[in-house]
Amino acid sequence: MMSSSLDKNKRSRGIRGRCLWCVNCVKWIPVLFIVTIVVWSYYAYVIQLCFLTVPNAVERVFYLLGYHALFIIFMWAYWQTIFTEIGRVPNQFRLPPSEVEKLAEADTEDAQRQVLERFAQNLPVTNRTVTGAVRYCHKCQHIKPDRAHHCSVCGECVLKMDHHCPWVNNCVAFTNYKFFILFLGYALLYCIFIALTSLKYFISFWRVSILNELKEMSRFHILFLFFVSVMFAISLVSLFGYHCYLVLHNRSTLEAFRAPVFQAGPDKDGYSLGKYNNFQEVFGDNPKTWFLPLFTSLGDGVSYPQRLLDEDRDLLLGGASTAAGWGAPTAAVVSAPASARAAATSSSSVAVTIDDDEEDDEDDGEEEERLRRPPRNGMAGSAAASAVARSSWRDHHSQVQLS
Repeated sequence: MMSSSLDKNKRSRGIRGRCLWCVNCVKWIPVLFIVTIVVWSYYAYVIQLCFLTVPNAVERVFYLLGYHALFIIFMWAYWQTIFTEIGRVPNQFRLPPSEVEKLAEADTEDAQRQVLERFAQNLPVTNRTVTGAVRYCHKCQHIKPDRAHHCSVCGECVLKMDHHCPWVNNCVAFTNYKFFILFLGYALLYCIFIALTSLKYFISFWRVSILNELKEMSRFHILFLFFVSVMFAISLVSLFGYHCYLVLHNRSTLEAFRAPVFQAGPDKDGYSLGKYNNFQEVFGDNPKTWFLPLFTSLGDGVSYPQRLLDEDRDLLLGGASTAAGWGAPTAAVVSAPASARAAATSSSSVAVTIDDDEEDDEDDGEEEERLRRPPRNGMAGSAAASAVARSSWRDHHSQVQLS
C-alpha cells in the first residue's frame, strides 16, 4: 500500500512538472512573436531596402548607420527588460513559523492585526490596507514592503510592481522599469525611422510598374515593412506617453488605478516629489546614463521618499511642507483619506496583472465608503519639500552604494 501511494505521488508530481513546463513554454510565444517581427524587419530593411533598392551610396550608408544604432540599443533595452530578475521581498519581511502560527490561531481580525503590527513595528512600511491594517501576503507569508504587490503570474510578491507584461514574459517592476521605458522609447524611434526612410520608396512603388522579379520581391517587403512600422508606432505612442506620465508623477500602473493607502489614508500623489526628482528616481542622478539600458534607479526598492501633506503642521509652519526620506516608517502623507478606486481594465497593448491585495480589500468596502477627500492646499510643489526630499534622497542613495 505504501509503495503504491508513493508511486501515485511521483506520477502526479511528474504530470504537474510537465504541465508547468508546457505553461512556461506558452508564455514565451509573445516574445518569440516580437523577435520574429524584428528579425524579419532587419532583413527587409538592410537587404531588400538598403542593398537592393536604394541607388545612392551616401544615402545607403546614412540609412544603415542610423538603423543599426537604433537596432542595437532597442534590442539591448528589450533584452534587459526580459532577463532582469524581478525584485524579491527581503527575508526580514517574512514571518517566522511561530508568528504564522499565532496569526492562524487568532480568532478575530483585531487579533490578527495586532500580530502583524507587532512584527512590522521595526520594518520600513507605511502602506496600509483601506482599514489601516498592515499589508500581509497570505501566499508568500510576509509583510508587503511599500509599493510591493503579489503577481499571480510570477507566483510571488514583487518590489514596486507596475504590471506583468506578456510581451517581455516578465514583471515590469523596480529592477527593470527603466529598461521597460527605454524599450518602449527606442522601439518607437525604431519604427518611426523605418517608416520615414522607407516612405519615399513606398510611394515610388505605387507610381512605377516594375517587372523585374527581384524588384517585385523588394516591393512586397518594403510595402509590408512600411505598414508594420506605422502600425507599431501608433500603438507605441500611447503606451510610451502613458508611462512617461507615470514616471513624472511617480506612480506605477497599479497605483494609477488604485491609490496607495498610507496611515492617514489613500493618496495617489503620496510619492511625488516633483517631476525632476520623480524622473531621477527611475533614471538616476547621472545624466550620462539616463538613456542607456543600465540600472541606475535610486533606492533599494523597499522604501521610498514620501511627500508630507499634514495640513495642521502646514498651517503652523506657515505653508512650508517637508518630505520624508528613504524608509521613514511613520510619515504622515495626507490629513484625511480619499476614496480608493477599483482597478480597471488595462490597455490592449499591455496586460496588467492586478495583485492579490484585492482579496483583502473586499471585506473593507464599507469602511472605504466612509472615506472622503479633503480640500487640497496646494503645497505639494513647495520649494521646501523638493529641497528636503532631494537631500534625504541623495544621502540614502549614497549609503546604499557604499553598502
